[in-house]
Formats: sequence, structure tokens, C-alpha cells
Amino acid sequence: MSFKSLISWGVALVGVVLALQAIYVAISGSWDITYGRSWILCGAVVIALLGNPLAGRVADSNAVMGRLPVWMLWGIDLILVAVFVYGTLKFIDIQILIEETIFEYESIDIWAAFAAVIVLLEATRRLFGLPIVIIASLGILYCLYGQYLPGFLNHSGFSLNRSMQTIWYSFQGVFGLPMGVVLQVVLIFVVFGVILESTGASDALIRASVALTGKTKGGPAHSAVVASAVFGSMSGSVTANVVGTGSFTIPMIKRRGFSAPMAGGVEAAASTGGQIVPPVMGAAAFLMADLTGEAYTTICIAALIPALFYYGSLFASISIQAGADGIEPLPESERPPLNSKDLIACLMFVIPIAIIVFVLVMGRSPALAGFWAIVAAVIMGVFNKKNRENPSVIWTALVKAGRSCAWIIVAVGCIGVIIGVLNLTGLGISFASVVAEFSEFSLLAALVTTALAALVLGMGMPTLPAYLIIILVLGPVMQRMGAELLATHMFVFYFGVLSAITPPVAIGAFAAAPIANAHPFTTAVYAVRLALVGFIIPFIFIYEPSLLLVGTFDLMSFVRVSICLALAIWLINTALIGYERQELGAPERILRGLSGAGLLIQIPTLQIAFLVIGLSLITFGTLRSRRKLQS
Repeated sequence: MSFKSLISWGVALVGVVLALQAIYVAISGSWDITYGRSWILCGAVVIALLGNPLAGRVADSNAVMGRLPVWMLWGIDLILVAVFVYGTLKFIDIQILIEETIFEYESIDIWAAFAAVIVLLEATRRLFGLPIVIIASLGILYCLYGQYLPGFLNHSGFSLNRSMQTIWYSFQGVFGLPMGVVLQVVLIFVVFGVILESTGASDALIRASVALTGKTKGGPAHSAVVASAVFGSMSGSVTANVVGTGSFTIPMIKRRGFSAPMAGGVEAAASTGGQIVPPVMGAAAFLMADLTGEAYTTICIAALIPALFYYGSLFASISIQAGADGIEPLPESERPPLNSKDLIACLMFVIPIAIIVFVLVMGRSPALAGFWAIVAAVIMGVFNKKNRENPSVIWTALVKAGRSCAWIIVAVGCIGVIIGVLNLTGLGISFASVVAEFSEFSLLAALVTTALAALVLGMGMPTLPAYLIIILVLGPVMQRMGAELLATHMFVFYFGVLSAITPPVAIGAFAAAPIANAHPFTTAVYAVRLALVGFIIPFIFIYEPSLLLVGTFDLMSFVRVSICLALAIWLINTALIGYERQELGAPERILRGLSGAGLLIQIPTLQIAFLVIGLSLITFGTLRSRRKLQS
């Protein structure tokens, strides 16, 4: 066996162990806080470094690394792994000493911690690029030299010794609460999503979606929306969702006559929105439940109506665009009929999701629900002939699941560095105070600031870590200005999710563009236009929490908001596309756009006026279209 094969086999084995331990934790409860968090993070870093080795990443012979021999590049990676293992052992030893005696840190302890943090940042860079690493690095520098900065950034200054005590050797930094929540609750659903995909459930889901939406003008585009909503809720990864469903749906969308960037934009917007769809929500629902103290079912209920409006808007936009492009529904002869075999295949994803809901409604833990969902997914996978012929699919799924777990663990570990900085320096409180002053106690200004921060931060990292940082820093500001706790968390989470299609990074659009053979930026523009309502809905449920169905709920307010939002969605989409049964002129498009925007302003008397205007415009357009058909 070659050295490279040996490393690959070792990385795969560590991945399987990570996935299996997530299943074990779901059944038996979490590991000891010291040993569990440290060794699991260590395993994730090993996967990140050796699974993405320097030798495999250097393609440019002109690069500095490209001039080094391959054995030296592997040597660097192995040294980094050894450094992190040593830092992990130091963490464990010192935690035991702290419990047993009065302990004084030595220089070797501090430098071991600092070296381990540097290795963690390098692992993060290999998985997610520089943005999040730059933020964490600036945080460490801020701890050391913040006393020289002006204004709210100034603090008394902390030595490397004191900084590493908080960031590495405490449970307020790398090994803090977010890491614990991820290990106890989130990982089991990461494993579940990968197993569900690997056993063929995603194929059945796509086929069912195509059959159900064949009669609509959008056809394959609508099927992409349905498939991505369901699959995205489970996977929690925008890129995995885009590639998993988009490789099938995007070519179909293009064949129906949609442009390439439109096809990619549909898949990117639909895949991104999967994380806001209950019950799983890419495991964010469980993290949000832990942070807010609300029941999981409460989170799911709160997420339901906004998610329906988001995907309702996508459906409407696709239908209007199909009409503008002259695209007709699929002929009945081209629609794949659902036979009994397909219906049985659909149970591969229906039953596991139903089990999650059932176990949670029975009052059991989310982790246990994830475990039984995995059991159901494996059992249902046995009915797939391909799985019976190839039993190794389970091993492959566990390897892939372990790698996915490692990505999240490394990201949350890096976020732990930032959280440690915030805890040590008090920067979060200082920054929140400045935002409050900047906003002049205006809730709207605070919301806009928070939304922009979540969009920018989310461009460089997965949704969960971005959501964690923003809610910890800016969440208290929004609540002091009158926003409800759950609505605040949902607001931040929405913008963390939508950052995946927001230029210039737009990772969801960049994943869809090559499949569609379209320009990534153009694809991102289409995705944002399709998902525009998703950027608006969070502002609405902050001002009208009734939309979330929980907390402060008023039936009349809910009905009013729902009617106005539904009409606004239609008016804004027809205005943007310039079509409703026939092409719309510029004046009418402007009037529709203004009416739709007016319906979003949460002032009842103003909404009634715009409701009348909007309905009049739609009625006028309908009558004009009928007269044209009769003439």
C-alpha cells in the first residue's frame, strides 16, 4: 500500500469514527466534556489537514509551495497534525490539574496552545478559505494589542498567556458551548442527511417532485424547488444540495427553455432556502432551541409560515418567468408517471422525516430523534436493489458523513477562537453599544446593520457559525430595542442562510453556475431576484411576530400580514419580470413595484390603501388580457 493510500485509508477511518461517535452520543448521551470535545475536534482537524493535503492542493508550479518536494509537503502536514495532538494532550492534562489542584501555567503550555490554535486556523483555511481565518487572526491580535486602539476598541491589554488561557484552556473559547451543542445535537443530523442521500432517497425525491409538478408551466424548475426544499432541510449544506439535486434538475430546466443563469439561479435559491424549512432546517432548529430555551416544536412552528412564503414566492416567480418566456407545461407523454415502485421509493425519505417529527412530539430529545431517523433510513435503504447489491454503501456514507461532520466541527472550533476573544475583551458588548448609538435607538437601523453583518460574515463560513457570532454580538441590541427573542434569532438565521446567494461570494450560485454553464455572478443575480422576498420576510416578522405563530400572536394581524405579503409577492415579481398574462409597460411595472413595497410597510391603514391599489392593478391587467384574447 502506497503512502498516499495509507493516509487516505486513515482519514476515512477517522471519518467513520466521527460519524459513529455521533450516533453513540445520540443514544447514550455526551462524552466527558474534557475528553469528548478535545479529541473530537482533534479528529476533525486531522481529516481537514490530511484530507486536504498541501501536496494535493499545489497545482501552480510557480507557487512557493510548488517548488518543494512532495515528501516535504507531506512532512509539513504530519508536523501540523502532531502539533495539534500535542496541544490536545496539554489541554486534557491541564483540565485534570485544574480540577485537582491550584495550577500555574508554564511557557510550554502557552506556546503549545498558541501553536494548536494556529493549526486550527490553517485547517479552517483549507476548508473555508481566508475570510473566517482573517477574522479569527485579527481577534487574537486584538487581544494582544487592543490597548493601542482608540474608542470602543480600546481595552486594558492581555498577554499571550491570558489570551490562551481563555481561548484554548477554558470552556469559553474553542471548546465552549457552541462546540458542545454541535457535538450533542447537530452532528447526528449531519450523519442522517448524508445517509439519506447515499441510500438513494434523493433520487426518489427528485423523481416524485418532477411527477408532481409536471402540469405547471415551471415544470422542472418547480420540481427543483420542491426537491431542494426537502433535501436542503436535511443536508444543511447549500453546496451539497445544489450539486445533489442540481446535477439532475438544472439540465432539465434548461431543456424546457429557461436561460442558463435562470436555471442555475432557481437551483441556488431553492437549495439555499432548504435550511429554513422545518422540521430539520439543516440542524439549525436544534441549536436555536438550545440558545433560546424554546422547545424544538416551537422553533419548527415559528419557521413554517415564513418558509411557505419564501417557496411560494419562488413558485410565483418561476411561473411568471415561464409565461414571459412562452414556456408551456410538459406534455403529458413526457411526464414520468409515479408507479407503485416510485411510491415505495418515496417512503425512503418520508418515513425518516415522519419519525423525527413523531419522536420529538413525544417529548424525546432531538438527538434520539436523529438516531431513529438514521435507523429508519438504513432499513428503508435495504429495499433499494442497488444498496443490496453494494452493501459497502454504508461504509462510504459513514466516511462522507464523517468528513461533513469534520467541516462543521472545524468551523465551530474557529468560531470558538472569536468567541473567546469576545468573552475576554468584552468587544461584543462594546460593539453592541456602538451599534445602538449609531442606530439612534432605531430598531430599523439596528435590523439593517445586523442584516448586513450577517450577510457579510455568512459569505465566508457555513450558516451555523455565522448565525452564532451575529446573534451573540448583535442579538441583545435588537432585543433591547423591542424585538422578540425568537424573532431575533430567526432574523439573524435568515440572513446567514441567504448569504449563500448574495454576491460577491454567493457560494450557492458558484456551485450551480458550472452545472448550468452560466456566469457565476449572473447566476447569483438571478438567485437574489428569485429569493428577494426572503430578504424582506425577516423584517416583517420582527415588526409583526404573529407571522411566526408563537409568542405574541394576534389572529387579525396574522391574516392582514399574510394577505398583504401574498399580494406583495405577486406584485413585486410581476414588476421585476415585466409580465402578467402579457408584457407590462414601464409605468405599470413601477406602480406594481411601489404598491408591493407599500404593502410591506406594517402600518394597517397604509396597507389597506395599497391593497386597494394592488388589487385594482391586477384586475385591470386581467380585464385587458381578456379583451385582447377576445379581439
